[in-house]
Amino acid sequence: IREITVPIEIVSPGLEHIVSGNQEIEELGNGYTVAEGPLWWREEGYLLFNEVRGNRRRKWSPRHGVTLLKEPSNNANGLTRDPKGRLLLCEGGANRVTRVEPDGEIIVVANNYQGKRLNRPNDVVVKSDGSIYFTDPGSPDPELPLDFSGVYRVSPDLGSITLLVRNIVFPNGLAFSPDESVLYIDDYRVGHIRAFDVQPNGMLNLASDRVFCKLREPRPFGPDGPDGMKVDVEGNVYCTGPGGVWVIDRSGQHLGTILTGAQTTNVGWGGEDWKTLFITTFDALYRIQLNIAGIPVPG
Repeated sequence: IREITVPIEIVSPGLEHIVSGNQEIEELGNGYTVAEGPLWWREEGYLLFNEVRGNRRRKWSPRHGVTLLKEPSNNANGLTRDPKGRLLLCEGGANRVTRVEPDGEIIVVANNYQGKRLNRPNDVVVKSDGSIYFTDPGSPDPELPLDFSGVYRVSPDLGSITLLVRNIVFPNGLAFSPDESVLYIDDYRVGHIRAFDVQPNGMLNLASDRVFCKLREPRPFGPDGPDGMKVDVEGNVYCTGPGGVWVIDRSGQHLGTILTGAQTTNVGWGGEDWKTLFITTFDALYRIQLNIAGIPVPG
């Protein structure tokens, strides 16, 4: 573990309620090929994360540091757990979302929509009722099965898959508000976060679609689009974007940025009190202590 000084850009005094301007960040490892999907496993006190292009899954623990857990990994990206503690993965290289049972059996959550294979599932979240929401970007790409990018919901019993939104250019990270009344979805290429009200049946109220926060100007490609995203217990949103990790309050105001100095891919809560924010960049893994707890991962 290496402590380094990372500037924290304060845009609003409200940021100091969350993190001080001189808070140090720790580098837990480096040398990876697109690190992604940091997921804390509280019972055992370790963190899982993926190397998307390296096609590996890794594990970090305070005792052993970073170790190799699985290779190949089907170029897995986003990770989460369901209310029963089972691991869920977006396997972009296999065009599917899967779940790992306690005995190690792999269950396919989703691999097609209306008979066509999914593109490259990117990130996944689970609602408290067990329904699974994931993003599937990729369009336009003639090599991919579907000619659109989508955001989907899978019923808790895995019996149905519903296309929720298809007008987001490149849906990437997604996260629920603390009371699950709002689903945030970012658009990597357009450069903003959208917000949708969640209806009692788990569907999205498309008429409620609004821009929650704009992180940069739209452009087809670029290294700094909004990517991974998480929410804390007070409703603040943490989204990777230009410069590092943007901290945004529940009204959509940008409070400040944890400046990593690298293309930042995702974030995840952890630690005994869920006040540790783990951060992945293209080639490294970091952690920083914050003053507010994140929404705990189920399980």
